[in-house]
Amino acid sequence: MLNLILGALMISFSAVFVKLVTISPTASAFYRMLFGGLILLGVLLWRRERPRLNTTAVSMVFLAGAFFAGDLAFWHRSILHVGPGIATLLANFQVFILALTGVLIFREKLTRAQIAAIPLAVLGLALLVGSDWAHLPESYRIGVGLGLLTACCYAAYILSLRRLREEAASNSAFAAITLVSLTTALLLGLLMLVEHNSFVIPDWRNAGWLIAYGVFGQVLGWVLISNGIHRVRASQVGLILLLQPLFAFIWDCAFFGRRFNVIEISGAALALGAIYLGSLKRAAR
Repeated sequence: MLNLILGALMISFSAVFVKLVTISPTASAFYRMLFGGLILLGVLLWRRERPRLNTTAVSMVFLAGAFFAGDLAFWHRSILHVGPGIATLLANFQVFILALTGVLIFREKLTRAQIAAIPLAVLGLALLVGSDWAHLPESYRIGVGLGLLTACCYAAYILSLRRLREEAASNSAFAAITLVSLTTALLLGLLMLVEHNSFVIPDWRNAGWLIAYGVFGQVLGWVLISNGIHRVRASQVGLILLLQPLFAFIWDCAFFGRRFNVIEISGAALALGAIYLGSLKRAAR
């Protein structure tokens, strides 16, 4: 449980690093995956682990990388429009997309908790961002849309990663994350070329934040979560991982002076509760 809590805490700083750097959203995503992926690769080589992949697994690596690249590209832009707290909360709506995918594709049945979570999530989102939607700045509304697109890409990434683990079961989860991280960095690098972004890091301050982003957001956070996730009950996992968006709200207020009114706080609380209920699974017999 301590591993999960520390992992969620470290990942919660990801949006802060995005806000602190002065380079483009795609560039910050690229360097997170590049620095994180190279560190993971170094550990993989130290462990002398050689991934074994078939044709389907290779396809899943690129598919997972593509969806994760989309996830980061949309999320980083959403952070700049609406702030770390709301952008991170919107990204966690992926639990509802996964639940819908389970029903439509895998013929799973929704639990009562998941059914109850859907109207709670809609109400929470309405209170959080829709109480005065028509009068909100266009930039803010764009940020909300980007946050929901992040959730779609995040869900697709999780499904692709799951399929990759099924096809390459002989490899460790560590190897899978390393391959996907480097593939995501490659795809984000290509996107930077399309967008005519510079690969130059402007100064040592930005370099320090980007390295910290890669270490905390891509390596330590997920390693800790991977080490603890199978030792804790599923209901506890869902609750503990909600610390990520909760901490993101706290950092948004503490570091960037963001203030939320009572309606927005109520909406965030409802949305967090809905995400937790949506993450619960029916216990296997």
